[in-house]
Amino acid sequence: MQIIIQTSGFKASDTLEAFTRQKVEKLANYSQTIIRADVTLSKGAEGELQNNYCEIRLEVPGNDLFAKNHSLSFEQAIATTAYDLKHIIEKHKDKATGQRHNNSVDIADEPGE
Repeated sequence: MQIIIQTSGFKASDTLEAFTRQKVEKLANYSQTIIRADVTLSKGAEGELQNNYCEIRLEVPGNDLFAKNHSLSFEQAIATTAYDLKHIIEKHKDKATGQRHNNSVDIADEPGE
């Protein structure tokens, strides 16, 4: 899986990039079909209390999976976004498995064969 980290308005430290890679790489344990992860870190308005934003888009066959969160720190925003994506991946897998199961049941129930 290729991981692309982009920042808007600041330069990410090596430790922040390593933390981001660590969290995103764990998502590969839940889906083998992830081709690429696009991570965007940005700062919001200065007046906001939770102004550190993280967006992660996972490129998978079919529709991409996306989550976005904000927090007091980038680390917390990244961890929360990765956690949300883990659940999105699980739902996506359950939906795909259910569709395959429904299709096989439909074929087996065909009358006249």
